[in-house]
Amino acid sequence: MVCVGEIDPLVRKICKLHDKISKLDNLSPSKEVDSLFTQLVTTCIPPHPIDVTKLCTKIQRIRNNLIRLCGKAESLLEKHYSTILISLENPITNHLHLFPYYSNYLKLSQLEYHLLTRHFNPNSNPTHLAFVGSGPLPLTSIILATHHLKSAIFHNYDIDHSANSVAEKLVVSNLDLSERMVFHTKDIMGTSSDELRQYEVVFLAALVGMESDEKVRVIEHLAVNMVDGAFLVVRSAKGARAFLYPVVGPACLRGFEVLSVYHPTDDVINSVVIARKCREISGENINQGLDIDDTLSKMNMIEELACDHYLC
Repeated sequence: MVCVGEIDPLVRKICKLHDKISKLDNLSPSKEVDSLFTQLVTTCIPPHPIDVTKLCTKIQRIRNNLIRLCGKAESLLEKHYSTILISLENPITNHLHLFPYYSNYLKLSQLEYHLLTRHFNPNSNPTHLAFVGSGPLPLTSIILATHHLKSAIFHNYDIDHSANSVAEKLVVSNLDLSERMVFHTKDIMGTSSDELRQYEVVFLAALVGMESDEKVRVIEHLAVNMVDGAFLVVRSAKGARAFLYPVVGPACLRGFEVLSVYHPTDDVINSVVIARKCREISGENINQGLDIDDTLSKMNMIEELACDHYLC
């Protein structure tokens, strides 16, 4: 039987780009690397009905490898620009726009903040947040702290000491952020309940747990150790964008109640899932309706009901 992906023109184009990218000796920013990844992102952005879970084993292997390559290239790109930024005066105030995808992060952070505040206490904003997989250029934390949550404390977790080192140098240049941002070099799987229970919101970066079983283990650890009622913000992907980032479906979020799932249709690549830690972890799925509002219609977003989520 012929794989659907092998006859789909878009998937064939993605596979050809994968072949070229996988042959690169170095994924650090360069004219060739930038060109290939720009072509890949441009190819994957338009809405496409493909369901990556139904692709054949061959295409699945290509997709998994492509996600790993994208993750490595993204990390190298962030470290490259973070190193440039820390050499400049007032980088956070004056120069963040130098990062090629800064406007994308502005839109994504605004979306996540809007979705989160729809479900958070209307009389107050979260004051203690964690970002897991913050990387060398923690743009989400920086944007949220400077534009949306101007008094909150942000704890940034990354397993890579060199990434945290560069990120700390960038943040220390801003007096306000240096007092409100903490960096932890550790595997989130090694964090205890005492540590995780202090956070009202935990953000999980798209590339933390690039394999689905690894992602599920991270989410299960958070479900066991986060405080009841705390929020989890997870980044996912839909359609052809799932060749760039892992997909996080409701079945991955055992122990959480899924509140909102948004799939952007503009240049914001990641889908956003907002979930709340359940009081008791249940193994029984239920179907529930969510109130759908169109407040994000002007932002070219689509809200999609998560068909399965867990009773709290």
